[in-house]
Amino acid sequence: QVQAYLRAGDCYQVNLTQAFDATISGDLLSRLDDLNRLTHAPYAAYLAISAEHELLSCSPELFLAFLPDGEVVTRPIKGTQPRDADPRQDAARKQQLALSEKDQAENLMIVDLLRNDLARQAKIGSVHVPKLFEIESFAQVHHLVSEIRATLAEDQSALDLLYDALPGGSITGAPKLRAMQIIAELEAGQRGAYCGSMGYLNADGTGRFNILIRTLERVGAQVSVWAGGGITIASDVTQEYQECWDKVGAILGCLEG
Repeated sequence: QVQAYLRAGDCYQVNLTQAFDATISGDLLSRLDDLNRLTHAPYAAYLAISAEHELLSCSPELFLAFLPDGEVVTRPIKGTQPRDADPRQDAARKQQLALSEKDQAENLMIVDLLRNDLARQAKIGSVHVPKLFEIESFAQVHHLVSEIRATLAEDQSALDLLYDALPGGSITGAPKLRAMQIIAELEAGQRGAYCGSMGYLNADGTGRFNILIRTLERVGAQVSVWAGGGITIASDVTQEYQECWDKVGAILGCLEG
Protein backbone atom coordinates (compact mmCIF):
# COMPACT_ATOMS: atom_id res chain seq x y z
CA GLN A 1 0.00 0.00 0.00
CA VAL A 2 2.84 2.40 0.81
CA GLN A 3 4.56 1.63 -2.47
CA ALA A 4 1.32 2.28 -4.35
CA TYR A 5 1.33 5.77 -2.83
CA LEU A 6 4.99 6.18 -3.80
CA ARG A 7 4.30 5.18 -7.40
CA ALA A 8 1.37 7.62 -7.48
CA GLY A 9 3.73 10.44 -6.48
CA ASP A 10 2.34 11.11 -2.99
CA CYS A 11 5.71 10.61 -1.26
CA TYR A 12 9.32 9.64 -1.76
CA GLN A 13 9.54 7.70 1.51
CA VAL A 14 7.20 6.68 4.33
CA ASN A 15 8.41 5.37 7.70
CA LEU A 16 6.09 2.46 8.49
CA THR A 17 6.17 0.92 11.98
CA GLN A 18 4.55 -1.87 13.97
CA ALA A 19 4.08 -2.54 17.67
CA PHE A 20 5.06 -5.62 19.67
CA ASP A 21 3.02 -6.02 22.86
CA ALA A 22 3.54 -8.18 25.93
CA THR A 23 2.50 -8.57 29.54
CA ILE A 24 5.25 -8.15 32.15
CA SER A 25 5.55 -8.17 35.91
CA GLY A 26 7.31 -5.38 37.74
CA ASP A 27 8.42 -2.01 36.40
CA LEU A 28 10.71 -0.96 33.57
CA LEU A 29 13.14 0.80 35.87
CA SER A 30 14.29 -2.59 37.18
CA ARG A 31 15.34 -3.49 33.59
CA LEU A 32 17.29 -0.28 33.02
CA ASP A 33 20.77 -1.60 33.86
CA ASP A 34 20.33 -4.74 31.74
CA LEU A 35 19.06 -2.76 28.75
CA ASN A 36 21.88 -0.21 29.04
CA ARG A 37 24.47 -3.00 29.07
CA LEU A 38 22.74 -4.61 26.08
CA THR A 39 22.32 -1.54 23.86
CA HIS A 40 24.99 1.00 24.91
CA ALA A 41 22.45 3.59 23.71
CA PRO A 42 23.98 7.10 23.53
CA TYR A 43 20.63 8.91 23.89
CA ALA A 44 18.90 6.73 26.47
CA ALA A 45 16.20 8.20 28.69
CA TYR A 46 13.78 7.16 31.40
CA LEU A 47 10.57 8.82 32.59
CA ALA A 48 8.12 7.67 35.26
CA ILE A 49 4.87 9.38 34.30
CA SER A 50 3.09 7.61 37.16
CA ALA A 51 3.40 4.38 39.12
CA GLU A 52 1.56 2.63 36.29
CA HIS A 53 3.00 4.47 33.28
CA GLU A 54 6.70 4.46 32.32
CA LEU A 55 8.89 5.18 29.31
CA LEU A 56 12.31 3.61 28.90
CA SER A 57 14.19 4.59 25.75
CA CYS A 58 17.36 2.95 24.46
CA SER A 59 17.63 5.42 21.60
CA PRO A 60 20.64 5.59 19.27
CA GLU A 61 19.34 8.72 17.53
CA LEU A 62 19.83 12.40 18.30
CA PHE A 63 16.92 14.60 17.25
CA LEU A 64 18.20 18.05 18.26
CA ALA A 65 21.17 19.25 20.28
CA PHE A 66 21.22 22.93 21.22
CA LEU A 67 24.80 24.08 21.76
CA PRO A 68 26.25 27.38 23.06
CA ASP A 69 26.08 30.42 20.76
CA GLY A 70 22.88 29.17 19.13
CA GLU A 71 24.36 26.25 17.20
CA VAL A 72 21.94 23.38 16.49
CA VAL A 73 22.79 19.80 15.50
CA THR A 74 20.57 16.97 14.24
CA ARG A 75 21.82 13.46 13.36
CA PRO A 76 19.21 11.45 11.44
CA ILE A 77 19.52 7.68 11.09
CA LYS A 78 18.44 5.99 7.87
CA GLY A 79 19.98 2.68 6.79
CA THR A 80 20.51 -0.46 8.87
CA GLN A 81 22.47 -3.71 8.77
CA PRO A 82 22.53 -6.29 11.61
CA ARG A 83 25.77 -7.03 13.46
CA ASP A 84 27.46 -10.43 13.10
CA ALA A 85 29.47 -12.32 15.72
CA ASP A 86 32.05 -13.21 13.06
CA PRO A 87 34.33 -10.13 12.69
CA ARG A 88 34.82 -10.72 8.96
CA GLN A 89 31.10 -11.06 8.32
CA ASP A 90 30.46 -8.04 10.50
CA ALA A 91 32.94 -5.97 8.52
CA ALA A 92 31.33 -7.15 5.26
CA ARG A 93 27.88 -6.06 6.45
CA LYS A 94 29.28 -2.70 7.48
CA GLN A 95 30.82 -2.27 4.03
CA GLN A 96 27.58 -3.37 2.37
CA LEU A 97 25.70 -0.63 4.23
CA ALA A 98 28.33 1.98 3.38
CA LEU A 99 28.01 1.21 -0.34
CA SER A 100 24.23 0.71 -0.50
CA GLU A 101 22.70 3.12 -3.03
CA LYS A 102 19.22 2.35 -1.66
CA ASP A 103 20.20 3.25 1.93
CA GLN A 104 22.10 6.36 0.81
CA ALA A 105 19.06 7.55 -1.16
CA GLU A 106 16.82 6.88 1.85
CA ASN A 107 19.20 8.83 4.10
CA LEU A 108 19.57 11.73 1.68
CA MET A 109 15.80 12.26 1.45
CA ILE A 110 15.68 12.81 5.21
CA VAL A 111 18.80 15.00 5.22
CA ASP A 112 17.11 17.32 2.72
CA LEU A 113 13.91 17.34 4.79
CA LEU A 114 15.80 18.25 7.98
CA ARG A 115 17.82 20.93 6.20
CA ASN A 116 14.49 22.51 5.37
CA ASP A 117 13.18 22.06 8.94
CA LEU A 118 16.23 23.76 10.44
CA ALA A 119 16.31 26.53 7.82
CA ARG A 120 12.97 27.95 8.97
CA GLN A 121 14.49 29.11 12.28
CA ALA A 122 18.15 29.39 11.23
CA LYS A 123 20.30 32.31 10.19
CA ILE A 124 20.35 32.54 6.41
CA GLY A 125 23.28 30.57 5.00
CA SER A 126 24.09 28.77 8.26
CA VAL A 127 22.58 25.36 7.42
CA HIS A 128 25.26 22.87 6.36
CA VAL A 129 25.94 19.12 6.28
CA PRO A 130 29.41 18.36 7.72
CA LYS A 131 28.84 14.58 7.80
CA LEU A 132 26.99 12.53 5.20
CA PHE A 133 26.49 8.73 5.17
CA GLU A 134 28.76 7.89 8.12
CA ILE A 135 28.59 4.39 9.63
CA GLU A 136 27.90 4.16 13.37
CA SER A 137 28.04 0.72 14.96
CA PHE A 138 25.83 -0.21 17.91
CA ALA A 139 25.49 -3.44 19.88
CA GLN A 140 22.93 -5.04 17.54
CA VAL A 141 23.09 -3.04 14.29
CA HIS A 142 25.16 -0.79 12.05
CA HIS A 143 23.43 2.47 11.09
CA LEU A 144 23.95 5.03 8.34
CA VAL A 145 24.03 8.45 10.02
CA SER A 146 24.33 12.00 8.69
CA GLU A 147 24.71 15.32 10.50
CA ILE A 148 23.12 18.69 9.79
CA ARG A 149 24.14 21.87 11.62
CA ALA A 150 22.75 25.39 11.71
CA THR A 151 22.74 28.54 13.83
CA LEU A 152 19.49 29.86 15.26
CA ALA A 153 18.33 33.25 14.03
CA GLU A 154 18.46 35.93 16.71
CA ASP A 155 14.66 36.17 16.98
CA GLN A 156 14.22 32.37 17.34
CA SER A 157 14.57 30.14 20.40
CA ALA A 158 15.37 26.47 20.93
CA LEU A 159 11.71 25.84 21.77
CA ASP A 160 10.59 27.50 18.52
CA LEU A 161 12.71 25.07 16.53
CA LEU A 162 11.82 22.05 18.68
CA TYR A 163 8.07 22.58 18.33
CA ASP A 164 8.21 23.32 14.61
CA ALA A 165 10.51 20.39 13.77
CA LEU A 166 8.44 17.75 15.60
CA PRO A 167 7.90 14.99 14.67
CA GLY A 168 11.34 14.08 13.37
CA GLY A 169 11.71 13.51 9.64
CA SER A 170 13.56 10.22 10.04
CA ILE A 171 10.49 8.58 11.59
CA THR A 172 7.84 10.15 9.34
CA GLY A 173 9.04 10.40 5.74
CA ALA A 174 9.24 12.86 2.89
CA PRO A 175 7.34 15.05 2.28
CA LYS A 176 6.56 14.99 5.99
CA LEU A 177 2.91 16.05 6.07
CA ARG A 178 1.74 13.59 3.40
CA ALA A 179 3.83 10.82 4.97
CA MET A 180 2.13 11.46 8.31
CA GLN A 181 -1.29 11.22 6.67
CA ILE A 182 -0.37 7.86 5.11
CA ILE A 183 1.01 6.61 8.43
CA ALA A 184 -2.25 7.58 10.19
CA GLU A 185 -4.21 5.70 7.54
CA LEU A 186 -2.15 2.49 7.37
CA GLU A 187 -0.64 1.81 10.81
CA ALA A 188 -2.71 -0.42 13.06
CA GLY A 189 -2.82 1.96 16.03
CA GLN A 190 -1.47 5.14 17.58
CA ARG A 191 2.26 5.26 18.27
CA GLY A 192 1.95 6.73 21.75
CA ALA A 193 5.25 8.23 22.89
CA TYR A 194 7.16 6.18 20.31
CA CYS A 195 8.81 8.36 17.65
CA GLY A 196 8.31 11.43 19.80
CA SER A 197 11.20 12.99 21.67
CA MET A 198 12.53 13.13 25.22
CA GLY A 199 15.18 15.49 26.45
CA TYR A 200 16.06 18.55 28.49
CA LEU A 201 16.51 22.28 28.00
CA ASN A 202 18.72 24.39 30.24
CA ALA A 203 18.09 27.99 31.28
CA ASP A 204 20.78 29.20 28.86
CA GLY A 205 19.02 27.60 25.88
CA THR A 206 21.34 24.60 25.56
CA GLY A 207 19.91 21.09 25.68
CA ARG A 208 19.48 17.78 23.93
CA PHE A 209 16.51 15.76 22.67
CA ASN A 210 16.45 12.22 21.31
CA ILE A 211 14.16 10.40 18.92
CA LEU A 212 12.10 7.89 20.91
CA ILE A 213 13.02 4.76 18.98
CA ARG A 214 14.05 1.45 20.65
CA THR A 215 11.61 2.62 23.30
CA LEU A 216 9.47 0.67 25.76
CA GLU A 217 6.20 2.06 27.08
CA ARG A 218 4.50 0.38 30.05
CA VAL A 219 0.91 1.01 31.09
CA GLY A 220 0.01 -1.27 33.97
CA ALA A 221 1.16 -4.78 33.09
CA GLN A 222 1.12 -4.06 29.35
CA VAL A 223 4.40 -3.11 27.67
CA SER A 224 4.84 -2.12 24.03
CA VAL A 225 7.94 -1.72 21.88
CA TRP A 226 7.86 -0.61 18.25
CA ALA A 227 10.06 -1.03 15.21
CA GLY A 228 9.89 0.07 11.62
CA GLY A 229 11.79 1.54 8.73
CA GLY A 230 11.69 3.87 5.79
CA ILE A 231 9.79 2.36 2.87
CA THR A 232 10.95 3.50 -0.59
CA ILE A 233 10.16 2.27 -4.06
CA ALA A 234 13.24 0.00 -3.80
CA SER A 235 12.16 -1.65 -0.52
CA ASP A 236 11.68 -5.40 -0.25
CA VAL A 237 8.98 -6.50 2.20
CA THR A 238 10.95 -9.46 3.60
CA GLN A 239 14.04 -7.36 4.22
CA GLU A 240 12.06 -4.52 5.78
CA TYR A 241 10.27 -6.93 8.13
CA GLN A 242 13.60 -8.53 9.11
CA GLU A 243 15.00 -5.07 9.83
CA CYS A 244 12.32 -4.62 12.50
CA TRP A 245 13.56 -7.75 14.29
CA ASP A 246 17.19 -6.69 13.89
CA LYS A 247 16.34 -3.46 15.73
CA VAL A 248 14.24 -4.79 18.63
CA GLY A 249 14.81 -8.56 18.83
CA ALA A 250 17.52 -8.29 21.49
CA ILE A 251 15.45 -5.84 23.54
CA LEU A 252 12.52 -8.25 23.51
CA GLY A 253 14.86 -11.06 24.53
CA CYS A 254 16.16 -8.97 27.43
CA LEU A 255 12.59 -8.42 28.67
CA GLU A 256 11.91 -12.13 28.54
CA GLY A 257 15.06 -12.77 30.55
